[in-house]
Amino acid sequence: MMRFCDVVVDLSAEAVDRTYTYAVPEGMELELGWQVEIPFGPRKLEGFVVDIRESCDLPPEKVKNVLRTVRDSAVILPDQLSLARWMHERYLCNFVDALRLMIPAQMRGERVRPRYRRYASLAAARDEVLSYIEKNPRAVQQHFVLKRLMEGDQDTASLPSGPLKALEKRGLIRIHAEEEMRKPADLRLDERSEDPVLTPAQAAAVSELTEALERGGDRYLLKGVTGSGKTEVYIRLIRSVLSKGRSAIVLVPEIALTPQMVRWLHARFGADAAVLHSGLSAGERFDEWRRIRFGDARVVIGARSAVFAPLENIGAIVVDEEHEASYISDQRPRYDTREVALYRAEQSGAVLLLGSATPSLSSFMRAMPGVRPENRLKLIELNERVLGRKLPDVDLVDMRGEFEKGNHGIFSAKLARALKQCYADKRQSILFINRRGYSTFVSCRSCGKAVKCDECDVTMTYHQVGERLRCHYCGRERPVPRVCPACGSRYIRFFGAGTQKVEEAVRALLPEARLIRMDMDTTQGKDAHGRLLEEFRSGRADIMIGTQMIAKGLDFPEVTLVGVVAADTMLNLPDYRSAERTFQLITQVAGRAGRAEHPGRVIVQSYEPEHYAIQLAAKQDYRAFYTREIAVRKSSLYPPYTVIMRTVYSGSSAETVRETAEKDAESLRIWLEENGHWKNIVQMRALAAPIGLLRGKTRWQIFLKMYFKGDREGILKQMLRLADGAPVQVRAEVEVNPVNMV
Repeated sequence: MMRFCDVVVDLSAEAVDRTYTYAVPEGMELELGWQVEIPFGPRKLEGFVVDIRESCDLPPEKVKNVLRTVRDSAVILPDQLSLARWMHERYLCNFVDALRLMIPAQMRGERVRPRYRRYASLAAARDEVLSYIEKNPRAVQQHFVLKRLMEGDQDTASLPSGPLKALEKRGLIRIHAEEEMRKPADLRLDERSEDPVLTPAQAAAVSELTEALERGGDRYLLKGVTGSGKTEVYIRLIRSVLSKGRSAIVLVPEIALTPQMVRWLHARFGADAAVLHSGLSAGERFDEWRRIRFGDARVVIGARSAVFAPLENIGAIVVDEEHEASYISDQRPRYDTREVALYRAEQSGAVLLLGSATPSLSSFMRAMPGVRPENRLKLIELNERVLGRKLPDVDLVDMRGEFEKGNHGIFSAKLARALKQCYADKRQSILFINRRGYSTFVSCRSCGKAVKCDECDVTMTYHQVGERLRCHYCGRERPVPRVCPACGSRYIRFFGAGTQKVEEAVRALLPEARLIRMDMDTTQGKDAHGRLLEEFRSGRADIMIGTQMIAKGLDFPEVTLVGVVAADTMLNLPDYRSAERTFQLITQVAGRAGRAEHPGRVIVQSYEPEHYAIQLAAKQDYRAFYTREIAVRKSSLYPPYTVIMRTVYSGSSAETVRETAEKDAESLRIWLEENGHWKNIVQMRALAAPIGLLRGKTRWQIFLKMYFKGDREGILKQMLRLADGAPVQVRAEVEVNPVNMV
């Protein structure tokens, strides 16, 4: 019987965002979710089979055959296919863009394959081999090979190739290939650990979650102070899931946190644990994906993309540090990982567990009374650290006072003394500053102009290595000018401090101390995060200096001092979430101190220590901060009470970009009025983007704020239609509640 299949072509373009029907040749094995090669116009392209049927309405002469199957099993499972369809509708992306998320990128175009290693073994009886050695006394290298093989099979790479070929030709040995799975460094450790005794709060949390698993799933927010043992709750939930023959996903917000979480879960679940994130090589990612796909691993740990892991029968999805902005994709499809996790959990009857010491305001609001059942999260709280350990003492230092006393250095007197004492006590310290580089910017004291990137409307950052200025947006570099480019003055000075400058200050303060710096510059290499964290964890360094990648989730028992060098860095950003992010960062980094038997201390330096975000972070009082901040959001009409959408236009011609944005804004205004949406709009206008020049492109935006009750989906579709109609020389991208407002 003739069969037909509907294929989504692996080509990301609006014009081909539909299915195409092909005939399945007789005798070809083909199932839903398979990757195939098909004729498409004059080309041969790959595609994904999304439907199979026995009839077709098209004339036979118009239906071409599938050329071949790319792989001999489904690369997209039925649940994943349903997820891709949902994302296609929810995020208004091309269907194929959603499907591509389900597999490693290198599987498209067959850019990665299994790795095989060749082995040699004896093909003749031992007596025959010994007889051959005796009769050929001059074949010394062949003797060497045969004697090695009498000990057991050998990797051909360790043996001379000439004798191998000669012996194989004589039938004395056999050469065969065996597949070798590429193992990520995170999974090469052979650690095992026993279950600790749960606190009463942990035990109650585990009990409630396992009961929810028995009932067919539910969704929870686990709010626990730093050091309260949230990870142990995750592990016990996963153990219940595995005991029922089901699988689990654990998501972390950054690659920096992955090695530690992998180590913990691998120590408890062994070979059942797999890891998926962008820091793996193409081969490692492919092999881990296959281990998961074919059921050899049932616990997947990874960053954002691991939510698409090819698991079946999912019992739990954990989103650790759920408040992190990195869970929202900044590229199309612009998905929210927490929404995707919720869809997969509901699809599988699984428990969704969002965990954080500082939940996002929108998530905590969903756990409050009065929320509609379809949006509600059930709240579980862990309000004390394990083993009755105290939260660290927090000291706020007003840096204005330090300046008045003549201290113009990076460290206050209190922090400098604490660093020296911590080092003398042979304990570890963490210094947090949310800027990489040496100095924040280079400026002229004569005219006041800062040195900016020629391609972006932002100041360049000074990096001491190579003595270069670097743009952190486009990567452009230039030497430090000797005179001001604007006025010709020689009064060029460095302002602000980054991780490199903090490192220099620590070396001056404690020359003998062993330091580690963790920022985007030091963690570029493969497995760099894991190597640096392991070096610190093992005690081979005394002080760690880093950006926000060290601020959360990490557990170092010997850390007793945390210094927040500049608490105001995030506070003064032009973003409605600046207070929330400041509170979260300070609370999280403070939580790195005093996690074992030694008490912890935190010193927070600020030029605005009276700000409520800093004051309440010092007290670790999340509920007080939530109450204050949610009132600010409500009075100012910011999310979660409203929705912000914007279309960002960019291009080489400043005039064309501006005209396109203004024309589309007027078209959108007319459409909103004609369709009765204007009453739900708080404000809408076209204006230059906060960073008006980026990577050499002029940027404008249509900024729209609407009430939450408005027709978000309908308005978004209209904004996308207008964006798709932009001139070819103008790029237009639509964003909803963007991660940053640059």
